[in-house]
Amino acid sequence: MKAQAIRFCDRSADLDLHQLQALLNKSAFWAVDRRIEDLKIALDRSEPVVSAWDGDKLIGFARAVSDGVYRATIFDVVIDCDYQRLGLGRKLVEIVLAHSCMQRVERIYLTTTHQQSFYERLGFVVNTSTTMVLSKPKA
Repeated sequence: MKAQAIRFCDRSADLDLHQLQALLNKSAFWAVDRRIEDLKIALDRSEPVVSAWDGDKLIGFARAVSDGVYRATIFDVVIDCDYQRLGLGRKLVEIVLAHSCMQRVERIYLTTTHQQSFYERLGFVVNTSTTMVLSKPKA
């Protein structure tokens, strides 16, 4: 498999939600068992949404939400385990950061469990001052 054959897309309308669900179940322990209807809501409220494709197969995904000026957060960066270590995760994040919705944003956040060094290589720094979270039970 050659990384040059991979196509990137920033149109969420092109996403097959069943393929997205399968990708998350396979390659993202933190996103296992997300429901199709919830994925649709999340995509509808996210911009940019970036996907990576090997032919018709979804092999990568990332999304962000932003107010367009002050803050943005990147979510759900995932590459199919069979395609990792080819630079595709870096490319996904670079496309998200280059999107017009992100150009004026002062501060971009992301949450990661085990990949801090990956994001540090992309210019992110650990932020120990942003440590609060409110977790609500699912409805």
